[in-house]
Amino acid sequence: MRRTAPLAAALLLAGCGLSNDLVGGGGTARLGEPRPQAPVAGFAVTPVPEATVAAHEILQKGGNAVDAAVAAGFALGVTLPSRAGLGGGAVCLIDMPHDEGGKGRPVALLFPPGAPRGSQAGASRPAAVPQMVRGLLAMQARYGALPLATDMAPAAAMAGGGVPVSRALAADLAVVGNALLADPAARNVFAGPSGGVLQAGETLRQPDLAATLARLQGGGVLSFYQGHLAARLLAGARAAGAGLTGADLRAVAARYAAPDIVHALGADIALPPTAAGLGTRAAIEALARSPDDLAGAGRDAIAAAAAGRHVRGFGALPASAGFAVADSKGGVVGCATTMNNLFGTGRIATGTGILLAASPRRVTPPLLSVALATRDGAFRAVTTGTGQAGAPLAAAAAMADSLRTGQAMPRPVPAPGRADAIACSGTLPSAPKSCAAAADPRGAGLAISSR
Repeated sequence: MRRTAPLAAALLLAGCGLSNDLVGGGGTARLGEPRPQAPVAGFAVTPVPEATVAAHEILQKGGNAVDAAVAAGFALGVTLPSRAGLGGGAVCLIDMPHDEGGKGRPVALLFPPGAPRGSQAGASRPAAVPQMVRGLLAMQARYGALPLATDMAPAAAMAGGGVPVSRALAADLAVVGNALLADPAARNVFAGPSGGVLQAGETLRQPDLAATLARLQGGGVLSFYQGHLAARLLAGARAAGAGLTGADLRAVAARYAAPDIVHALGADIALPPTAAGLGTRAAIEALARSPDDLAGAGRDAIAAAAAGRHVRGFGALPASAGFAVADSKGGVVGCATTMNNLFGTGRIATGTGILLAASPRRVTPPLLSVALATRDGAFRAVTTGTGQAGAPLAAAAAMADSLRTGQAMPRPVPAPGRADAIACSGTLPSAPKSCAAAADPRGAGLAISSR
């Protein structure tokens, strides 16, 4: 498990004690010595260790699951820009027990990077309309307990001060190679000392993105879509051949929707009302009938997702990331993010540090797979799946295994899928020791469980 010592130091500085577990690469490590300040119960898992630490830090400061999810989302935009970023978007499931007058019920929040209103004729590298800021800030405004600036602070600090290139980002950089460096703004960010792309452990610095995040902390959502930040973004996007307009930005809206609910495996499992949700539902229903027929469940998932999407194929390159958080009161958020293509368009909006997502008119967006299960109104599990066509099966298999065993993803999901999970055999907030977070052991992510 790499970088355990620096992460342990970060957690101890946050006031965490002996009840913290770090789980990454299939292992678990106890951290620190007993301390007088007990940690707040909470759970976080992301594909990049520094993003997980950012989410956990917010939980320890008194933030709820949404605050931690916002921190994770912005942090992934800094640490894993190949699959998340201000120029991209996401799909989330949210369950806050004290919402709706204390009733609490899962809701879906949909803000994937979409197609602009116009034709983008003449654009040399058509971009999607950036939705991430709208979605994360909508979530934070409705549910957040901390100031927005606090939730964004870890990401802003990492962008300005630099962060080690994670194994996940290094692997994505190796896939695209020097083609990413053709854009001068991207070359300034992603070129390493050797002249090629950055390698794992080398420092990723993004001063322009840090300045954008600082302005967003002070100006809020309107500054990004209608104000000074919008003007800078449009000018930079124009220079990058993105084909975006002010009308495109003004029309951006995150959409709350009722999730699709499948009653299976003794639980009520919420899914996004999307093609990916249809695929995950089909796989869950198949696994409820035949727990060991993963191949059959995978075929059902692909067929259902393809029927819901009305397009052929799911794209060749992995282009999504998943993360999940849960707080001490039982609040839970699971999200899947995307740039629609690995590193989006491969171009940065000049002067902003924002890598632009690819237009869905030019590429096939990935399936954004997430599932959230409750039993008798209490949280039981949340899973995310990535891996293009394998994403719905990954989320479904992790969910089925977690519900059957009460453990967070007790075995790896079928390749090419990857999954992350948080699961409880008991309930939150009454039995936090029955819960745990787990990162896919084949990936480079990190799970933190404070109990």
